[in-house]
Amino acid sequence: MQLHGTHHINEHGHLEIGGVDTVDIKQEYGSPVYVYDVALMRERARGFQQAFEDNKMTYQVAYASKAFSCVAMAQLAKEMGLSLDVVSGGELMTASKAGFPMEKVHFHGNNKSEAEIALAIELGIGCFVIDNFHEIQLIEQQAARQQTQVEALIRTTPGIEAHTHEYISTGQEDSKFGFDLTSGQADQAIYRLQQSPSINIKGVHCHIGSQIFETSGFTMAIKKLFDQFVHWQEHLQFTPDVLNCGGGFGIRYVEGDEPLAPEQYVQDMIQSVKQEALRTGMDVPEIWIEPGRSVSGDAGTTLYDVGSKKDIPGVRRYISVDGGMSDNIRPALYQAEYEGILANRGHEKADDTFSVAGKLCESGDMLIWNLPLPEVKTNDTLAVFCTGAYGYSMANNYNRLPRPPVVFAEDGESHLVVRGETYEDILQYDLSYAPAKAKTK
Repeated sequence: MQLHGTHHINEHGHLEIGGVDTVDIKQEYGSPVYVYDVALMRERARGFQQAFEDNKMTYQVAYASKAFSCVAMAQLAKEMGLSLDVVSGGELMTASKAGFPMEKVHFHGNNKSEAEIALAIELGIGCFVIDNFHEIQLIEQQAARQQTQVEALIRTTPGIEAHTHEYISTGQEDSKFGFDLTSGQADQAIYRLQQSPSINIKGVHCHIGSQIFETSGFTMAIKKLFDQFVHWQEHLQFTPDVLNCGGGFGIRYVEGDEPLAPEQYVQDMIQSVKQEALRTGMDVPEIWIEPGRSVSGDAGTTLYDVGSKKDIPGVRRYISVDGGMSDNIRPALYQAEYEGILANRGHEKADDTFSVAGKLCESGDMLIWNLPLPEVKTNDTLAVFCTGAYGYSMANNYNRLPRPPVVFAEDGESHLVVRGETYEDILQYDLSYAPAKAKTK
């Protein structure tokens, strides 16, 4: 078990995050509750930025909203000087409500709707990341109606696959995302956009996967893209001004995960781009990246209340908590692994092993298998680490459980940034059933 950021065990044996006692957080806001270490998010973001600045590069670091999006997070991203990557109208409106500068918003997605595209243009976003030919047509129609021209990158699939879970690998040729390089789709897209009066193509984008612990995949993708740049320069007279290398930078969830520091990912990426520019005789483009999980992931901790226990002699000891796959679906979806501790008894020796079950009515609702803990008691506080990415974002109301609140902790203070749902919230859209026969009586 490893503590992250400002996490530490205080003199009472309680876990603190951002200088705030998690026992107090659970008492004030209830459980489950997501708690974010704001200082750690600042540190992660600054690490990416600093590497570009030390190398005097023109760059954008865009926080990938899909990892964790709410108004407060968008406001924090603005404060940290980040750009913002959005993938839906909901994330776009979150950025707008947060007062985020729209010219620093990049709109991704493989099936943007006509309404989403119209809204993005109306709000004045900085860049579309175009995914397919259908989208080109929709953007042209909407830009013409609003009598404007928009900036865009095209998303490419360079055929480089990161060594990750098959469901979150996106860089290979057989992908739902982007224009394939090998088949010539990307060439066709560039030619099509060069003829467009409504879209200015300024560069290319690629994303090779998620939870990546090394830089060789990025290096291979950059080399392949520069080979394409030469081809495009010769045959289409097109030279990208922007190279967006995507995200996917890994974090440590459990022992054995060995991610690089943010600075190292960027440093190796810059070196590769410079080498390829020198090799091909091209100018060094502006580099964009899109960290999401690597900014918010290990900054998030979920606090639960322990309820029932079940011992199966010679087999396993179970404890159940008051959440589960409704607030963290990743273990069921990806077989994701986590670590945790008893936040109210952090000094005690973990001399037993428990498997942590959620309360959802599914046998697959298991958060952690074989977690070392001291003897667990009902109403202990279980802290599960590194839930800051894709926990709240993928939260759901299965079994009609309310989604938990979100709290930011920094400098000894806690701030509620997302109110926890109530039963009234869950029921607010339900309508009574009135059969036709009943209406006529």
